[in-house]
Amino acid sequence: MRLLRATVPASIPAVLAVTVWAILAWAVETTRGIEFPTPWDTAVRLATLVAGADLGQHSIFRHLVDSLVRWLYAFAIAAVAGVTAGMAAGWWTRVGRIATPLLHGLQLIPGLAWIPVALLVFGVGERATISMIAVTAFTPIAIAAMDGVRRVDTTFLRAARMLGARKGGVFLYVLLPGSVPSLITGLRVGLGNGWRTLVAAEMVVGTGTGLGYSIIEARWTLDYASAFACIAVICAIGLATERLIFRPIEARTIARWRLARDSA
Repeated sequence: MRLLRATVPASIPAVLAVTVWAILAWAVETTRGIEFPTPWDTAVRLATLVAGADLGQHSIFRHLVDSLVRWLYAFAIAAVAGVTAGMAAGWWTRVGRIATPLLHGLQLIPGLAWIPVALLVFGVGERATISMIAVTAFTPIAIAAMDGVRRVDTTFLRAARMLGARKGGVFLYVLLPGSVPSLITGLRVGLGNGWRTLVAAEMVVGTGTGLGYSIIEARWTLDYASAFACIAVICAIGLATERLIFRPIEARTIARWRLARDSA
């Protein structure tokens, strides 16, 4: 009974999404006479792809792995650069005065707007795609790191200095732990932004593989069931990243951080 109570509320969003999808497919076919993949059609096509059917001369696993590699590689670059730049801007006032308007300006630029810049600098291919993902993910991470440093209680900073801590110790034992909740939020937003940009970049830049590339290629061959199957995989990866990785990390971190503040 407890399992049923826990499962039913969690399944309601999925049931609603599938229901709306089925109604939309029926409405499009009825009013426009165009075949619209239903949830069942998409599930069947996804099963055939998982079983080994080709998707644009490659398996769906090849497309998935290539997308994940691009995403994680670019995110690693963005995370290192964003945390470094953000914490420097939050720690040094002069750096912050220069960096703050730049970061907020970059935040307003959509990921796809970097396409001409990426093509001019790197040309068509992997590096252009990775650069677009990294730039898009960099900004929210840097802003979160900067805000996290600025929100650290100055009482802790003064106490650390009074106890003889040097700048390196203050950074490692006060600023970095105190900014962790904000950092996790920034990393989550950056990872999501990077995933969306990856899919769009693969559609435009022309990487030859990837889930985004598969969607745009499926459009040209009118294989919309395959396109919907790729969309379902993209959604599943996003939800898995959110539910299985970031949500538990955020819950544990905030719980420990609040406990440390209460004990202090």
